[in-house]
Amino acid sequence: MLWVQVAIAYVVDLAIGDPRMIPHPVVLIGRFIAYLEGLILARELSAAAKRVAGALVVAVVVALSAGITWGIVYFTYEVDFTLGFIVSIWLISTTIATRGLLDSAKDVVRALDGSDLREAKLKVSEIVGRDTKTMKRKDVVRATIESVSENAVDGVIAPLIFAMIGGAPLAMAYKAVNTLDSMLGYKNERYKDFGWAAARLDDVVNYIPARVAVLILSISALLIRRDGLKALTVAVRDGRKHASVNSGYPEAAVAGAMGVRLGGTNRYDGVARQSGFLGDAKGALTQKNINEVAWLVFVASAITVLIGRAVYFFIGADFGQLVKLFS
Repeated sequence: MLWVQVAIAYVVDLAIGDPRMIPHPVVLIGRFIAYLEGLILARELSAAAKRVAGALVVAVVVALSAGITWGIVYFTYEVDFTLGFIVSIWLISTTIATRGLLDSAKDVVRALDGSDLREAKLKVSEIVGRDTKTMKRKDVVRATIESVSENAVDGVIAPLIFAMIGGAPLAMAYKAVNTLDSMLGYKNERYKDFGWAAARLDDVVNYIPARVAVLILSISALLIRRDGLKALTVAVRDGRKHASVNSGYPEAAVAGAMGVRLGGTNRYDGVARQSGFLGDAKGALTQKNINEVAWLVFVASAITVLIGRAVYFFIGADFGQLVKLFS
């Protein structure tokens, strides 16, 4: 039953994305994090105190995200089974960002196709944390591909995996961790201590999904007639070259599958940072590569759902039994 909810939630996300007229749980989580951050960092604290405070923020945000979601699901099932089923599907769908990720890639391609580099840089700035003002066309393309590749894990594959294990509560807890890292997990003066716990926890929860993603992306590459074996070998060879313990693996897999080279120099707050190169260049990056990677990630998202069903079938048990109250 839980897999059915996840599958329907996946389709709902593809069909309607995140309607602006409905309050988005992840946005609410972000606002709560911002409130706690402002409350704590308004005070003069030592580095150690910031680390403790940051860890407490992580614990509170993750616990409340999972707990409130569990309460909503439990209450709606108590009121009516169908209502609880629908609410669970909606909550799970808000943790999946397949359509949003693909739409973001399309926005950049559309701007590049129109030779509007300024608009392309504006669109890519919405999905990357690096400086975009001085980017050239090839930099915009690379940044978009890297962002789509990385977010294939935390925006698509990982939420689907956690939802299939623990339903909406676990998926929402994962998104809370992911949001904490995206807001606090920087290495600058403000966040290097306060955001330490958020960054480390995100590394931990994404460790396995990032590596599972390599296998899924490799299978997906084969299905769309790309180099699935090269995706796997490049990920093994180059995945650890990235500054992130996890991000390099899906990026390297995509680079191998598409025959492109990613990585290099990026600028953050005016400071240049060098990242290891991933993959082997066979030609210049173009917006066509963005479309190809978006298609690869879409196929990977569908494969993740299907693999989840296969796992349920072959082990002869539904992970949903762990959360019987939600199904």
